[in-house]
Amino acid sequence: MPAVTLALVGAGLRGQTYARLAHATGAGQVVAVAEPDPVRRSAAAEEFGIPPHQVYDDWSDLAGRARLADAAIIATQDRQHTEPAIRLAGAGYHLLLEKPMATEEHEAAAIAAAAERNKIMLVACHVLRYTPYTRMLKSLVDSGRIGRLISVEHLEPVGWWHQAHSFVRGHWRSTATSSPMLLAKACHDIDWLVHLFGRPPRRVSSFGSLTHFRADAAPPGAAPRCLDCTIEHTCPYSAKRLYLNCLGDAESEFWPLSAVTDTPTEEAVLEALRTGPYGRCVYACDNDAVDHQVVSMEFDDGATCSFTMSAFTPMEHRRTRLHGTHGFLDGDGTTIRLVDFLTGSQELVHVSTAGAAAGGHAGGDEGLIAAFLEAVATGDATALTSDAAASLATHRVVWAAEQARLTGSVITLGPL
Repeated sequence: MPAVTLALVGAGLRGQTYARLAHATGAGQVVAVAEPDPVRRSAAAEEFGIPPHQVYDDWSDLAGRARLADAAIIATQDRQHTEPAIRLAGAGYHLLLEKPMATEEHEAAAIAAAAERNKIMLVACHVLRYTPYTRMLKSLVDSGRIGRLISVEHLEPVGWWHQAHSFVRGHWRSTATSSPMLLAKACHDIDWLVHLFGRPPRRVSSFGSLTHFRADAAPPGAAPRCLDCTIEHTCPYSAKRLYLNCLGDAESEFWPLSAVTDTPTEEAVLEALRTGPYGRCVYACDNDAVDHQVVSMEFDDGATCSFTMSAFTPMEHRRTRLHGTHGFLDGDGTTIRLVDFLTGSQELVHVSTAGAAAGGHAGGDEGLIAAFLEAVATGDATALTSDAAASLATHRVVWAAEQARLTGSVITLGPL
């Protein structure tokens, strides 16, 4: 079977990850790239052997040509998904769209409508659906091993340094330039929980705020930049410690360090921390992303679900407890403990994971790419666990939760 040809729209960290995985399988071939940053654009063109006439500095130039590939990977910044998705769907590209679909509900609805209108496959990159762990956990739930699912507790441990990197100093720090934390980071988890239940909730409430990463929490003596700070060595969020410690480790140089500098040397890191956004004190940034949030959901049969997102954790696998009428499941991303109420017995199910929690999403990145390439190559979407309409439905739960947080209300979800 010939390789699926791909156009890469956005050659940042996520775009590179998906493109490399597709290329590595041999089932995908990147034949065009659109990327405004000249360094990343040139690097992608060289890495994938893309001919110069199919290298673009703007996605609209690519979209203005006759269709160049079977599918497109859209991995632009959150607020730059809508136009390329609609235009490329109209040109007949199947789409792998980085989450979130869009930052506004009406834009996500327009993307889903474009996918349906043009009869193309569109997959939002909810990679947690595609991990071996998820497949095992959902099979246990769907097979009735714990009876009827009554309630779920789910924790997303963002990680103290990840919060500082991405959501205090980084691209996703501001609702105005990116999207709310629940959409930018945790739409993964809301989608995953809806996937476990098999349907969206009926009612949603939420609480959360930016509590720590703000000026009034700064310790005495803190300076605007870590390199100028006399108490930097006592701070768990030191940019100097975080980014210099990345040097010499290939995975850490790819992420998070490549967001800070394209040159992995001590001199380049220090210069970036002196002048760029990643060297700022975490208590002196222009951030408004919440650092903790809880979401409560109620389903049509009375089942409930609680989701907690917290910055104040190690960065590790999500943890989930599922309470059923006949049993209990407790999972940490690699191991599932099953308690049977009839016998009182306990069973440990160990799941083989590919990739790290911080990088490959425990095999989810690989699983998503394999399923997408198979679907495009065969024209059969059954390998995919969601489509544009399903992702729009779970995004609507996120927007409802954020509305509930901002208004202090309980939101009843209407029909799609």
